[in-house]
Amino acid sequence: MIEISNITKRYGDLCALGGVSAPISAGEFIAVVGNSGSGKSTLMNVLGILDHDFSGSLRIFGVEVSTLSASSAARLRNELIGFVFQSFHLLPRLTAWENVALPLFHRGLKRPERKARAIAMLDRVGLADRVDHRPEQLSGGQRQRVAIARALVGEPRLILADEPTGNLDTATGAQVMDLLRALNRELGVTVVMVTHDRDMAKLCDRVIEIRDGRVLPLGEAG
Repeated sequence: MIEISNITKRYGDLCALGGVSAPISAGEFIAVVGNSGSGKSTLMNVLGILDHDFSGSLRIFGVEVSTLSASSAARLRNELIGFVFQSFHLLPRLTAWENVALPLFHRGLKRPERKARAIAMLDRVGLADRVDHRPEQLSGGQRQRVAIARALVGEPRLILADEPTGNLDTATGAQVMDLLRALNRELGVTVVMVTHDRDMAKLCDRVIEIRDGRVLPLGEAG
């Protein structure tokens, strides 16, 4: 369970989030939609424990984030949260499995275990034959699958996906969305996805729409 209660975030005189409350149940697949500047990216930064300068309460699986020290917040982020980005954020000099294994390196796992777990996760996302390929040798859809494998290899309870289909063509984007949906169901991981694509949002369990830093009631969304 993720409890977002009265979160307010300001940048000087600009109110990016104005008292946002939006409980999310464990195992849900949530789409966050809204126009540019609406506050959805700010909300994702707060959810990802990347931005601590806010008022209100954020509890992630029972842990109150606002009271954590920087080191405790970093530890919680590494243990509980996986990130998927629009631009993949793969390191070009590393192979697919080495990119996937990066979160495990930061946990101190030995190389043989990191490699075994990374290859197993690549197999799960359909890239068993691409484990030694570097990003430039992969298509956009394959790169995003590597990014998804990297997000999942540490067995997080929450995946934050920022426009995961934004740099992909329609068919490839649909395949990536199908993969995220399948992994959500099979692994029970909670997924919160920012998207501009209303058709993709309709495939999620629930849609949260943000406008001018606040969550719209259901009757106003659309």
